[in-house]
Amino acid sequence: MSVQVKAAIVTCGGLCPGLNDVIRQVVFTLETYGVNHILGIQYGFKGFVDKNYPPIKLSRKLVKTINMEGGSFLGVSRGCPPLKDIVDRLEEWNINMFYVIGGNGSHAGATAIYEQCEKRKMKMVVVGIPKTIDNDIEILDKTFGFDTAVEEAQRAINAAYTEASSAYNGVGIVKLMGRQSGYITMYATIASGQVDIVLIPEVTFTMGGKHGVLEYMKQKIELNGICVVVVAEGAGQDLLEGVGGLDASGNPILGDFGKWFTGKVKEFFATQKIPIDAKYIDPTYMIRARVCNSGDHIFCSILGQNAQVHGAFAGYTNITIGVVNTHYCFLPIPIVIKKPRMVDPNSVMYHRCVTSTGQPDFNAPLRVPQLATSPAGKQGSLQPHPPPSRGSIPRGRL
Repeated sequence: MSVQVKAAIVTCGGLCPGLNDVIRQVVFTLETYGVNHILGIQYGFKGFVDKNYPPIKLSRKLVKTINMEGGSFLGVSRGCPPLKDIVDRLEEWNINMFYVIGGNGSHAGATAIYEQCEKRKMKMVVVGIPKTIDNDIEILDKTFGFDTAVEEAQRAINAAYTEASSAYNGVGIVKLMGRQSGYITMYATIASGQVDIVLIPEVTFTMGGKHGVLEYMKQKIELNGICVVVVAEGAGQDLLEGVGGLDASGNPILGDFGKWFTGKVKEFFATQKIPIDAKYIDPTYMIRARVCNSGDHIFCSILGQNAQVHGAFAGYTNITIGVVNTHYCFLPIPIVIKKPRMVDPNSVMYHRCVTSTGQPDFNAPLRVPQLATSPAGKQGSLQPHPPPSRGSIPRGRL
């Protein structure tokens, strides 16, 4: 017996380049499959309970040009209303195919909704499409919007370099996104090639002392008359007091390391009686709100198509879509939300990053990658990580 498909789409969390591309492609592909009842939930999960923002009926004609704009056509918000209310609305609106575009928190909400639907024996397919500008979803090679974020972050770094190189004893400081994972900071640093110091959440460091960050900055100023520092927002949280508590998405509320760091730099050089001209740049919202680049346009389109063509319409549920080892595949949501993906300080890419800056360890020694040893005792290639367990992917009830 066939089932008439009625779909719903929601975008949750913060903004990310490419959100509109994914929405657009999901709608396009659904219509290709003959689905004519598609609802867009406004302002994240909040749209299920706020009667001031009813669902929008989506169509190819309505979303045709939204990929030319940044932001989210549907709007976003953080947090999740009571699961019962969400599932009640899905049941009331006769939705049986639900697409959740969001990060770890949104995917956790998606799998909780799936479990509630299973308990009610609802004919429901729940599919996630991973969205996190920080590139911090476990197992996946990358998430959409990341390449665009790196490109825009590089512009901010180059602006800081221009400002610093045009000033007497110029110091450029850039704070980039990355609450727990320093991927944007690491990749943008390599892309720019104008950075002297990079600080990310995964690597501890000291500010003062003979081998600290400030002393090294002093050496760079005395040697070159310029120093450019790039920090991730989650770096150095052990050095300052965070605000405490969690935000609506369940993320720890961080202290503002960028402003704190800039203040410490100015204070240090003042005590050293060395005049500096410091410029602080925080491009966070400029990066989040921009239209994605051509690479992400293509990536988002493929993700949007795969969410239906090879996923939901095949009957899979409680899955997310992504690229693993260059292959597009489906993964059980519980597997990818176990923990955030973080930069390995012992990875080749991080060593490339610090090699490009030339910075020392700042009292945080890095381990040298261990080489595999052949039976004859000869060194071989780097030990590969074993492939992660994929687990089983549940089938839907369609």
